Amino acid sequence: MTASIDTPTGINVYCPGDGRLVGTVTDMGAAAIGDVCTQLRSAQPAWEEMGPAGRATWLLRWLDWLLDNEQRLLEMVQSETGKSWADASMEMAVAIDVINYFAKNAEKFLADRVVKPAGIANSVRRLRVQVRPYPLVGLITPWNGPLGGPMMDVVGALVAGAAVVSKPSEVTPLTWAEVTRGWRDEVEAPPVLACVTGAAAAGAAVVDNADMVMFTGSVRTGRAIAVRCAERLIPCSLELGGKDPMIVLADADLERASSAAVWGSMTNAGQACISVERVYVEAPVYDTFVSLVTEKAAGLRQGMDAPGSFSCDIGAMVTASQADIVQRQVDDAVAKGARLLLGGSMKPGGRFFEPTVLVDVDHSMACMREETFGPTVAIMAVRDEDEAIALANDSEYGLSSSVWTRDPRKAQRLARRIEAGSVSVNNALVATFQLPIPMGGWKNSGVGTRFGGARGVLKYCREQSVVEERFALKSEPLWYPVGPVKSRLIAKAARMLGAHDWRRRLGRPGR
Repeated sequence: MTASIDTPTGINVYCPGDGRLVGTVTDMGAAAIGDVCTQLRSAQPAWEEMGPAGRATWLLRWLDWLLDNEQRLLEMVQSETGKSWADASMEMAVAIDVINYFAKNAEKFLADRVVKPAGIANSVRRLRVQVRPYPLVGLITPWNGPLGGPMMDVVGALVAGAAVVSKPSEVTPLTWAEVTRGWRDEVEAPPVLACVTGAAAAGAAVVDNADMVMFTGSVRTGRAIAVRCAERLIPCSLELGGKDPMIVLADADLERASSAAVWGSMTNAGQACISVERVYVEAPVYDTFVSLVTEKAAGLRQGMDAPGSFSCDIGAMVTASQADIVQRQVDDAVAKGARLLLGGSMKPGGRFFEPTVLVDVDHSMACMREETFGPTVAIMAVRDEDEAIALANDSEYGLSSSVWTRDPRKAQRLARRIEAGSVSVNNALVATFQLPIPMGGWKNSGVGTRFGGARGVLKYCREQSVVEERFALKSEPLWYPVGPVKSRLIAKAARMLGAHDWRRRLGRPGR
């Protein structure tokens, strides 16, 4: 397959499904990106002044434009990713949900918070906390979701009142460049959202110009961004890799669990940080579960189907380097004793890696320790729930997970033992897209969260405490001049109000 090749002036984008050239974007330099950021900053104060209701109106107009252009935009998604039409369509569903949710709740999430004063001495004051957006948010997103990925974060930042400079992956930049063009040229929204294109240097320029950074991608790049943000003393939120475990207990509904294992591991050709990558099954039901998974995975239809046809289940691997990682992990597992029940290699014609089922795996194998990001599922038998939990937690990652059992109490107990940012009970991936609750990773899976109700907006804001006096006295007791009578009275009052027994309130000597 043809790979993306940088030209002196731009970056070519090729379709992973058939190799054709689908577009070219500019490889922007730091100076050009700096100019874009300057323009965004100049427009941001008016955007903030508009208030949450005014900003929500523009977001809903943007949504109207997205829906009016849905077919064309999803064809762009498919062309630059090689997705199946079903996987491409999911990206518009994400955009619809996120825009509607944050637009509907913007005023409530950003409302001032009135706080009760602490202590009698402060009862004469009114306390509130108000929020102000970071003027410029930098958003850097990966190649696996050209439309849905940026939408998961950009809406909260815009609703908050920030301007946003966004950089999509140089591998799949076309859809997001068009979506931001629609905001600017078709919706004619305020100029507070821009897309800059380029490779690693462009991403570094975004980090160097922003006041807050939201990054989704690899652990290695996330660490580098965190270091640079620390040097600049600006905050960052990082959603990084995953190696998500699925625990199937003996009392689980195996028909449902096996279907979830196939969908959770294969959707988007496994190219999702929340994919099911390793499954731990209690020994009494292991053989049955493996048989069900293998049968269902064998029935998957793979390819890049015609727009609107919904005739394929999964599509292509977006990059050749990621396909190489998947192949290396499969080969490593087989060399160390794993059995390959299905798939295991690239198909001829197009960058399509076969749906793959590995069994008899263990934690000496790369497929159980490294992020795979491909259409594979590795299944391991365990003695009991304790071994399953121990193995699930034996990972540098902690993003998502799932527990499968008919016993609700058991599910709740095990969920508290899993070291991951989210746990789905008797479902796969579902906890990730619940907008009222946070999505975030533990350990090397990231810092910070996305979504989480109001937190999905407030993460892009700075808190500002405001204290107002109920009564404007001519002077305060602690103000100058200092005098012995006044100071002793203040000390006695503090003791009287703060001590918990009469001896100490009255200042009597200890026994």
